[in-house]
Amino acid sequence: MAETQIGLGKSARRGYRLAELDIVPSRRTRNPAEVDTSWQIDALRFDSPIVAAPSDGVVSPATAVAMSNAGALGVLHSEGVWCRHEDPAPALAEIAGIDPAAEGAAVEVLDRVHSLGRPEVRPELVKARVAEMRSGGATVALAVSPGLVEASLEAILAAEPDLLVIEGTVVSAEHVSDGEPLNLKRVLRRLEVPTIVGGCTSYSAALHLMRTGAAGVLVGVGPGRVGPTRNVLGIGAASATAIADARAARIRHLDETGVYCHVIAHGGVRNSGDLAAAICCGADAVVLGDLLAAATEAPAGGWTWAHRSDHPTLPRSRVEHVTTNGPLQQILHGPAVGADGTTNLVGALARSMAFAGHVSCKDFQKAELLVAEGDFR
Repeated sequence: MAETQIGLGKSARRGYRLAELDIVPSRRTRNPAEVDTSWQIDALRFDSPIVAAPSDGVVSPATAVAMSNAGALGVLHSEGVWCRHEDPAPALAEIAGIDPAAEGAAVEVLDRVHSLGRPEVRPELVKARVAEMRSGGATVALAVSPGLVEASLEAILAAEPDLLVIEGTVVSAEHVSDGEPLNLKRVLRRLEVPTIVGGCTSYSAALHLMRTGAAGVLVGVGPGRVGPTRNVLGIGAASATAIADARAARIRHLDETGVYCHVIAHGGVRNSGDLAAAICCGADAVVLGDLLAAATEAPAGGWTWAHRSDHPTLPRSRVEHVTTNGPLQQILHGPAVGADGTTNLVGALARSMAFAGHVSCKDFQKAELLVAEGDFR
């Protein structure tokens, strides 16, 4: 890949965002009703490749059940408010009632988020939330921060989720520190549930995470609306390029081991067009936050933030408010309420696949892409 010289002895690759890509229709088109948008990780199958971000403003036990009923996956954060408080619904309802147009509204919401995050995580609540989701018929997925994996593992395993997500801004196969390093390969060998780990943004980082035995890797470090990691740390990666690099790592890992490791895009998807482009770049599934925070069922009424906003000295997520678009079912399956690509996400993906002539998401990864020079859309 061609590099651009930044200065003497320093060069950089050109990275591409999902919004810069166009999917090229093929000579053969299909009926959208005939395409298959499903994906499967381990023994878990979903009707659509959509994963709700593990944010308190997006996923509650009830919305995780609703996501599952709609054929998608909702991930509950095991360090979030639902595992710290017996009933955080009234506090979240108060947050939902804060007028986003009022002066200092975002600061007030962030203060309340920090207050809700002060009590310790209660293992009995982790188990209770898993039971609550399972009783509703949901596929149960829990998220945990990399730094708390070892300390939380016993409680998480006792809760018996169907899927575990180890999610942080940047996750490496072995985190080196003054004390005992976190060795993900050692951790994953102790788990009997499929585990997704990330984020990562490069070929080498993705390959090393795949070699830990992870069932999937998250690709991205928070380039979305509430994750200004680039502004705070200078760290980031254009989503399309990061996904394509992880796809290449997946091919090598498959050649080496015969094991297929899933690539899950995390960040940078702002509409159904970006969703389709992420699949074309090599993603098996896509994590969505803002788009699902716009559902009427969202716990915080349109307010959204990432878990890392709780950091006491260097938060890497801001609080944002999105306009409610309609019920979750409408956001995922329509009917669309406008032509902005924020509703009927699955229907739009199916039609994109049909125009490109591909029958499955895995097949859709072969679609031809063009780079759009400038934004004329």
